[in-house]
This record gives sequence, C-alpha cells and structure tokens, in this order.
Amino acid sequence: MQHPSETLRQEARTLGDLKTAGYQVLSVREEMRTNLLRMLAADDQILPGIIGYEDSVIPDIENAVLAGHHMVFLGERGQAKSRIIRGLISLLDPYVPIIRDAEIPENPFVPISPQGRRLVAERGDEVEIAWLEREERYAEKLATPDVAVADLIGEVDPIKVAEGRYLSNEETVHYGLIPRTNRGIFAINELPDLTEKVQVGLFNLMEEKDVQIKGFKIRLPVDVMIVASANPEDYTSRGRIITPLKDRFDVQIRTHYPRSLDHEISIMEQEATIFPRGERVFQVPQFMKEILAQLTMEARNSSEINQASGVSVRVTINNFESLLSNAEKRAVRLGETDVVPRISDLHALYPSTAGKIELEYSGEEKKDGEIIERLISRAVQKVFDQHLSVEGLAPVVDHFKNGWGVEISDGMAAEDYVESQHTITGLADGLKILGVDSQPSLIAAATEFILEGLHLHQKLNKESEGGRATYRA
Repeated sequence: MQHPSETLRQEARTLGDLKTAGYQVLSVREEMRTNLLRMLAADDQILPGIIGYEDSVIPDIENAVLAGHHMVFLGERGQAKSRIIRGLISLLDPYVPIIRDAEIPENPFVPISPQGRRLVAERGDEVEIAWLEREERYAEKLATPDVAVADLIGEVDPIKVAEGRYLSNEETVHYGLIPRTNRGIFAINELPDLTEKVQVGLFNLMEEKDVQIKGFKIRLPVDVMIVASANPEDYTSRGRIITPLKDRFDVQIRTHYPRSLDHEISIMEQEATIFPRGERVFQVPQFMKEILAQLTMEARNSSEINQASGVSVRVTINNFESLLSNAEKRAVRLGETDVVPRISDLHALYPSTAGKIELEYSGEEKKDGEIIERLISRAVQKVFDQHLSVEGLAPVVDHFKNGWGVEISDGMAAEDYVESQHTITGLADGLKILGVDSQPSLIAAATEFILEGLHLHQKLNKESEGGRATYRA
C-alpha cells in the first residue's frame, strides 16, 4: 500500500500546497510510533534479517519506539547493534517535506533555525519545499576521543563572523552532524569513547534543547531520535560516561549472541559472501555447518578467551568463507565439479579465527594455534555426539584393530574415499545415519568426520604430518 507522502510529493511544491492538502508533520518519534503501530497491526517484521532476537531484543525495541524513547544498545562486538540501529529507518515515512533553501532539514510548519524562520516569515505559504527520503534522514558517528562539540553540534563559522555578524548571533554557527540530521535518526557508536565535554554538550542538547558555543547559549530544539551503542564493560566503567547522559537515554537494551546452533548457522548462511562459482556445485554437509557454529560457541565459553571483548558472529561467517575457499582450491586442482568441505579443511580456520579472539594470559604464554586446535576438537566431538555414537560404530573400530590404517588429506580426490565404505566394516552404516548417498564428495566428508570423531573419543590414533593424517587402532 502506497504511503500518503509518496503521493503528495508529486503534487506539493510549497508550504501552501501542504496546508491545502491537510498534511500534518509529526515529530520523528511520533512518526516512528505511528508506522510501528501500522506494521504491528499488519504483522509485518520491523527488522528483517535480524535473527535470534524475536523474543528478546525486538520486543524491547518495539516498546521503546512506542514510548518515544532514546535508546542505547549494550553488547559485545558482533551482536548486530549497528545493523539494528540502521534498520530503524524502516520506521520512518518514505518522504517528509523540508524547507528547500534552509541549511538544515527544517519542518516547514515549525522551523528551528534563524534562517528557516526568516524564510517562512518572508515568503509565507510560497516558501518552497523539498522532499527528503528516509535513507537521507539517518546519520551516524563513531565516537573517538578526538570528536569535538563542533563535529556533533556546531561551531562558530569565521567566514560568517568576517561578514559582519556578531558571535552571539545564531547565524554565525556552522551546524554539526546532529542539527543536520534534524527530522531524522542520529546514531553514536561506542558512546563511552566521547570525551566528557562532548557528553555534556550532548546531554544539554537532549535535555534542555540548547547548547553553549564559544560561551554563548544557543537554543536548538532539534527533532532527532538519538540512538547509541556501547560495550557493556565500557558503559558501566566509572569515569567512562557521565551519569546525566546515561540517565538521558530512556532505555538500555541488551543484545546477545545467538543462543542456538540453528540461529548461528542461519546468520552464517545469510551473511557469508558467496562469489559466482561457475559450473562448480557447492554443498556443505549439515555436520560441517554445525562444527563451525559450535566452534564459535566453544570460544564464547572458553576461559582461555577474553569474554569481555566477546567472540563475534563474524568468526563463524569468516570461518565459513575460509572453509569453502579451501574446498574450492582442492576442486580446482583436481578438476572436480563438486565442492564439499571436509574435516581436513578445518586447518583453514586458524587465520580467520585467530584475528578475532583475544586470549586471557594468566602466567604462561599461550599460542593462538593451540587454543584454536582445542576449540575445533571440542566442536567436532560435540557435533559427532549429536549425530553418531561410539557404540554404533564399534565395527569400524574393530576393523582398525585388525591392523588397518587410513590416510586422508585435504588434497585427496573424493573418488579415493568411495572404496572405504565397502572395505571398512561398519562405515556404510555411519554414512547412512549422516544421510550420505553415493556422491563421492559427500562420502569423503562424512568418512573424515566419522574417523575424527572416533579419534577424539580415543578409539583411534591419529598421526599428522603436513597436510596429511593417518588413522590407526
């Protein structure tokens, strides 16, 4: 259904046209509230693409919008805070009218700047309007210690002073990001990193609707929804954020990491960068996806990793991309059309994991590789236990006790694994449980998974050298 503003923007060119049409400008928070109520009535999703927050974060956001609250999102890195904030623009009208020649986006009915008020006073209903799209009504700033009041709110423009204006004249001000986002949503990422001086200026603007620039108090009743993000540890640390500003954010919404493997996998599949593959067909067995997701969850529960820093969902996403890349290299070199990742490809996860975790050092120095290896082993074992049992694979173990050994590597052709389902007693039963048919590439992946699971349960020995591994009794 077309929004009224989409129709009106084709017809209304002046303030008089808006009045004739009976158009009413709502404040940003009223506008978002009205659109949210409409979406709730139609059972529309307000933040499409946000997975795992349906019963936790999103209801809190809905309540905050309905209450007209400024929001701060607290969460460790990689919890979709920025994506959620940017997604809030879907609650804005598709278009809103502003005064065409004003320096900042101005409500033509109630302008806030001297220039906007003068234009309306001089031209009356003939003042020209422009229509601002919702995407243009959003701005954000990454908070760093060098961000100044001038960046966010404004500063005296020396050129305007040189033209003869007094410092106390509001028209000497060169407006910052927040006034230039008037009639929209302004986001501040990593809020506690702002200096105390800037935090005070921000609080004044939110609370008193004024700001002091060069000692002069300037009235600036901006119509902006202010949203911020922060790491919980920084937000609660003494001295990092002033209490009045913390109090001014009406609600504090806590984000979290995916609470299930299914959610982690869904995010991984949604966010991974997939390039055109040509004639090659990519298949990722479910157990391999689960291993990637479980690896990240193991990292989030590991005492060897700094949990205050967090373990981002990007670990899972980048690991998925690395795993596909290693499998693709094998397929290219061997001339195979099927690309299926295996256990022997997991070494490709080390570089994409190491850069995203911060280790806890307590006494002895620990190496990234050793910790990642332990995390991978725990992940593989847990996923193995979800699909298979050691008892059910006893015939496979007995086969190796007769002196047999199997060598695998990430460079072996998939066809080299096919015969193993016939020669290794009981292996075919394990493949059947995993839902593997006669496709060689899937047989290879499932065979390596079964052998590695038995090794981790100390039923098989594993000797590794370079990129190869040999399993024996």
